[in-house]
Amino acid sequence: MNTLKQRMLTNWHFSRLLRLGMGLWLLVWALQARDWSIGLFSGMFLFMAVSNIGCCGAQGCAVPETDRTNNKNN
Repeated sequence: MNTLKQRMLTNWHFSRLLRLGMGLWLLVWALQARDWSIGLFSGMFLFMAVSNIGCCGAQGCAVPETDRTNNKNN
């Protein structure tokens, strides 16, 4: 459970803050329009911001790191 708390409270960067802002904006819009479909999109953006995942899942779009110590002359 410590890693979940750590993931939620650390590593806030621009794209994560942008997802949070879009999620809150869509949530207010959904409540004003009384439209549940917009509410689903706001929930998606809020979940992505809080859990720090992107559209591809947890580290799905990340480039794998290579061990540079073994690749001396490549």
